[in-house]
Amino acid sequence: MMRYGTDQNLSGPVPVHASARRTGPFFGAIDLGTNNCRLMIAAGTPNGFRVVDSFNRSVRLGEGLRASGRLAEESMKRALDALRICAERMKQWPLVHVRAVATEACRQAANGREFLARVQHETGLAIDIITAREEAELALESCSPLFRQTEQRTISADRGVLFDIGGGSTEVAWVRIDPERQTQTLIGTTSIPVGVITLQEMFGEGHGASYEVMLRHVQDYLTGFENVHRIRREVTLGKTRLIGTSGTVTTLAGVALSLPRYNRSVIDGLTLPGPSMIDAIGSLRGLDRDQLSDHPCVGAERSRFVLAGCAIFEAIHRLWPVENVTIADRGLRDGMLLRMARDHGQRSLKGRHATSRHSTPRSRGPYGTYATI
Repeated sequence: MMRYGTDQNLSGPVPVHASARRTGPFFGAIDLGTNNCRLMIAAGTPNGFRVVDSFNRSVRLGEGLRASGRLAEESMKRALDALRICAERMKQWPLVHVRAVATEACRQAANGREFLARVQHETGLAIDIITAREEAELALESCSPLFRQTEQRTISADRGVLFDIGGGSTEVAWVRIDPERQTQTLIGTTSIPVGVITLQEMFGEGHGASYEVMLRHVQDYLTGFENVHRIRREVTLGKTRLIGTSGTVTTLAGVALSLPRYNRSVIDGLTLPGPSMIDAIGSLRGLDRDQLSDHPCVGAERSRFVLAGCAIFEAIHRLWPVENVTIADRGLRDGMLLRMARDHGQRSLKGRHATSRHSTPRSRGPYGTYATI
């Protein structure tokens, strides 16, 4: 299983206890998004990985991108500051493999690749721009165990909708579930150019009548995907799961549960009734900017964008009104780490098999195989 630590918004490297260094192999994953820069460092385990360090900072890399078509200098400086911290944090661990990716902001910006070259020059980090399809695949990899969770339902789900609300885009995956084999495969994906930053820049913060305008704007983008895959028809049969992975859905879950502060261990993997999530949106819509900033599950950094995220979620749920919503506090970093751990385990296993043909057989080590989840 995956075990997680807590994202820490710290300004420098964290001392690593000597005993922790002996529990590797260690892997590092960086997700540079339109809104956030995230790092996760994990140790491989027989069933996946165990998080040993993490970092998350709001950098708003895509701020102003929609109007100018370019990453702004201030936005790039914020991202560079966060990436320098990531680079320093990674130096504290004997990492055997690192993967760093950038998503919508760098995909869309005319100077996206130029910025990443600057990042490599100033921090030493090589960051790849991934496609929307790979973004969806990584999210699916990280959330696969949630498709296999059991619910009190008479019919097993054989389809799933997975959505990830980002800063500059929203990824939606239509998934085929095989309950017997416990596998998931992508039927189709779409990436709509609407995220919490882009929507806020287009329509404001979502107070009052602008919220419904936001909602209809998102629905217009989703209609084409619905027309191709006829997802709503499957939803009416009661055999579809709806899983959301983003700050928006985790925030709504925290509001729905009236948590005094956000608690990942309570939220990740939780399934809530759809109406509870919609009621949570109603609660947030009743607050002004200052009240949102003071809300324990929102905070000052996200108060400008939270209603835009709510509009995206509500548009998805109106179009595909699945009875229950599963909340995932996991994403691209988790998918990258799972792939690295699995690939490392497979290489180690092949190496041992090759050695065994020329030497005395020996018992399997603790990192021979990794679960694909």
